[in-house]
Amino acid sequence: MRFGKKGKLSPQYVCPHQILRCIGKVAYELELPNELASVHPVFQVSLLKKCVSDPTLIVPLEDLGVKENLSYEEVSVEILDRQVKMLRNKEVASVKVL
Repeated sequence: MRFGKKGKLSPQYVCPHQILRCIGKVAYELELPNELASVHPVFQVSLLKKCVSDPTLIVPLEDLGVKENLSYEEVSVEILDRQVKMLRNKEVASVKVL
């Protein structure tokens, strides 16, 4: 599950969490806060990252704006550019939105 914005530039790691127990060789159960109660607490080792002491790399949960159903609302600011491409028998409109 990605937090915040969609796409590859969205934050992938949220707050450091305590490891409760090791499940097998490749899975860990984490102690998650109440805000993430709907997220399953068991994660594979490849999805975890060692906690770095740099506080600027940690994204607080309050800034994410994740709703109860784990969705968020995108707000369009303005239309920056419009373009229409001609295919063989139809037109395809593209809009760049901020």
